[in-house]
Amino acid sequence: MTDLFSVKGKTAVVKGGSRGIGLMIARGLVDAGARVYISSRKAGVCDEVAAELSKHGECFSIPADLGTSEGLDHLATRLAERESSLNILVNNAGATWGAPLEEYPDEAFDKIWAVNVKAIFRLTVKCLPLLRKAAAADDPARVINIGSIDGIRVPYFDNYAYSASKAAVHMLTRHLAHNLNKENITVNAIAPGLFPSKMTNFVFEQFTDEQLGGGIPLGRVGQPDDVAGATIFLASRAGSYLTGAVIPVDGGVSTR
Repeated sequence: MTDLFSVKGKTAVVKGGSRGIGLMIARGLVDAGARVYISSRKAGVCDEVAAELSKHGECFSIPADLGTSEGLDHLATRLAERESSLNILVNNAGATWGAPLEEYPDEAFDKIWAVNVKAIFRLTVKCLPLLRKAAAADDPARVINIGSIDGIRVPYFDNYAYSASKAAVHMLTRHLAHNLNKENITVNAIAPGLFPSKMTNFVFEQFTDEQLGGGIPLGRVGQPDDVAGATIFLASRAGSYLTGAVIPVDGGVSTR
């Protein structure tokens, strides 16, 4: 049974892995024995986080601005220089933008679409040669996209472009899954609820964890093991028969 949920020895990339949910996932994969590459825009932070995670296993830094074509090319090229195959690609990096309806700017949609949707598509395509080399019928290569429950139900905040982009991530996940299934590459998405991160700091600054938990059916906000566990399940042999799934990790909020 331990082997069923093992990712030991697998090679993984976590896009946006230096903070927030990406860091939770990267730490979980490192602790579980995977060889992990993290990438984020701020080189100093990315290097520092990789050095810290390396105390517990194998973790390497490839800084890149993943909202640009040049950054995506850099990550894919550096990865191909260091690895002959890739078992797990976690597309996590994302951006948000909040503003009232009639003040919501066009540039919010342009920026968020580029980072949250287009970058997932382009990096996945660029990594296909490495994913194909790792793919096997009994243990497929995995692409895991990080969506959001804001892409499942209308959020409490005016983040129009963000929630629309996450709904697009969920549909892109299904589309890629349909097209890659014959190549033994599965594509699934995790839709997190409320987790502590830089993106949600404004919420945690206004309310206590107890107050926030009161609005969640399971009575608490998300913790690192919650999203790391879902990722490890999808990346291990236990999740090898799932593709095109969008899994809410939200304490039950999406059931409403």
